[in-house]
Amino acid sequence: MALLLSMSTQDVIKQSFLESFSGGTTAEGILPMAISLVVALLFGLFIALLYHKFFKGVVYNRAFVITIVGMTVLTCMVTLAISTNIVISLGMVGALSIVRYRTAIKDPLDLVYLFWAITTGITAGAQMYLLSVMAAVIMTVVLIIFNSRSARGKLYIAVVHYKDDVTTDMIKRAMGTTKYRIKSKTMRGDYTELALEVYVGNQSMVFAEKLRGIEGVEDVTTIQYDGEYHA
Repeated sequence: MALLLSMSTQDVIKQSFLESFSGGTTAEGILPMAISLVVALLFGLFIALLYHKFFKGVVYNRAFVITIVGMTVLTCMVTLAISTNIVISLGMVGALSIVRYRTAIKDPLDLVYLFWAITTGITAGAQMYLLSVMAAVIMTVVLIIFNSRSARGKLYIAVVHYKDDVTTDMIKRAMGTTKYRIKSKTMRGDYTELALEVYVGNQSMVFAEKLRGIEGVEDVTTIQYDGEYHA
């Protein structure tokens, strides 16, 4: 029994090895592969379009958009390779096991787009197009819902430099009904740096003009808050 199992395993490996040289070269093999790659490309462009649409960071990175599209197509290619040939799949697993990626992801939402691109490439390579469409619809609805809520207002970091401690009370009075929180207060000699987290509901920047008009304020720097601030 063990001998028969060993022989059948060897036959499968040999047949798969021979198919690696002949398989995929015919029209019947090339056409499904081409369709899967084109579908992966279209889905990658769609994901990149949503990333461009709902991007809320400070600096827009075009290289990340290209990465999303390329990741979808390349993952589809890998899936096509390992799903049609056992020899290539074993070699691919060994090759990918030694690869290490060191690029740091600053925005956690970028991981969602990357994982979406990878999984879409896998499903496109496996020709599970309906699953890719369903996931795309669900993810689009999720992004629209959460971004419509965040579009009602924005967070800003206002960094104010001044000399007199009395100015602190004047800054609080100038903020009025504007929602804010004191994030940090740094004192260097005669100067004081005050960092405020300001919520602006109507996209108005009037509070910055009020802060600049206070006597004793040297300068005001306003930064759109994306979750990271380094004083």
